[in-house]
Amino acid sequence: MAVLIRKSIRHLTLLLALMTLNSPILAHELEIHGSNTVGATLAPMLVTGYLEQISEAQISSTPTGRDNERILATNHQGRNLSVLVAAHGSSTGFRTLANGQADIWASSRPVKKDEAEQVKGKADLTALASEHVIAIDGLAILVHPDNPVSQLSIETLGQIFSGEIRNWSELGGNDSPIRLYARDDRSGTWDTFKSLVLGKRYRLHESARRYESNDQLSDDVSRDRSGIGFSGLASVRDSKLLAVSDGNAPALKPNQLTIASEDYPLSRRLFMYTLGKQTPEFAGGLIEFALSSEGQALVAESGFISQNPIAVKPELDASVPESFRRLTENYQRMTVNFRFSEGRTKLDNKAHRDLRRVQHYLEQQGRAADDLLLIGFADTQSHELRAQMISELRALSVRRALNEAGVPFVAYTGYGHYMPVGGSGNLRNGRVEVWIKAR
Repeated sequence: MAVLIRKSIRHLTLLLALMTLNSPILAHELEIHGSNTVGATLAPMLVTGYLEQISEAQISSTPTGRDNERILATNHQGRNLSVLVAAHGSSTGFRTLANGQADIWASSRPVKKDEAEQVKGKADLTALASEHVIAIDGLAILVHPDNPVSQLSIETLGQIFSGEIRNWSELGGNDSPIRLYARDDRSGTWDTFKSLVLGKRYRLHESARRYESNDQLSDDVSRDRSGIGFSGLASVRDSKLLAVSDGNAPALKPNQLTIASEDYPLSRRLFMYTLGKQTPEFAGGLIEFALSSEGQALVAESGFISQNPIAVKPELDASVPESFRRLTENYQRMTVNFRFSEGRTKLDNKAHRDLRRVQHYLEQQGRAADDLLLIGFADTQSHELRAQMISELRALSVRRALNEAGVPFVAYTGYGHYMPVGGSGNLRNGRVEVWIKAR
């Protein structure tokens, strides 16, 4: 009998050990898996900031021994807290969230339809409770600092990275073969580039060197006079940044206004996804911190673009109509655009949070609702009158939403389908800009 008891105890001990080995969730209070763009610097900074907020103990940061993995740890109320950040690509993050290993999926692209379908029994990843835009990034097009080329169109970038254009002399540069640098196919940065630049028409040329790390790619481009590559904006480092144009819209360089407003044609949102109501309390607390003013200040510190609104006087190029100059001459533009789900008048998830950010900005700056002006825009329409109507309806939709958020009776107007920020048919053209009276 004693032998059987000892065997049973050994079997139970072994079973518990195996359960611990096969259940990574038990190893850490929180696991964040996914994008290298998010996980390399931004996610550890946000985790550190959140841990400092809830604990007075020292925060440690330790690599796991695997590339692009880090453990942040502290002590809280006598209990050790540890957070694993594993940055191996956006697609890996979805898989770990789906199988229960990750509490948070860090992604540099929106969830795909088939991914949302796979976990719809657990949560709706497209809903406000699951999809959290934590920062705005610009996909930076990088060349050597001495390269004389200063701007390229999206169409030309597709021809370059597919190998159709192979020498810089074809673009007004030096007579030298173009060498390509690209992120690996597990990366959300690659998914974004593939979607926005290559599309269905082009395929990445086989000669391209592939990277898991944004920083390493940028460093190698900055040392190669014939090189061109792409990375997240926070990884420009010593490379030269090019302006990018889309369709008949003017070429724009990524900066705080063009990226925060998502006017820059290669701007993108950085996400953290959770499983809605199933999100653990600790993970939910981190998300709320990341979306807060304090968290967004860390976003700016990390090199990405914060969603905390500011007001700036934009540089209007020669293509801007005189009527628009007169309309906005006494205003500054806020670094927030309201955008819509599937190009309609329903505000998307980011816009719902931006309503509160605008309200908070007015309170912090001692400004009133009548200092604001909403200007709606439409994509190209068959008739000018139809475009004007759509643009005004969009501005009115934002006005109503602001009213519900406690910012009543904001002035609004529509500007039709003029001043596009993308080619015809681009959803970015359908937007509502926010302007505020200059002091």
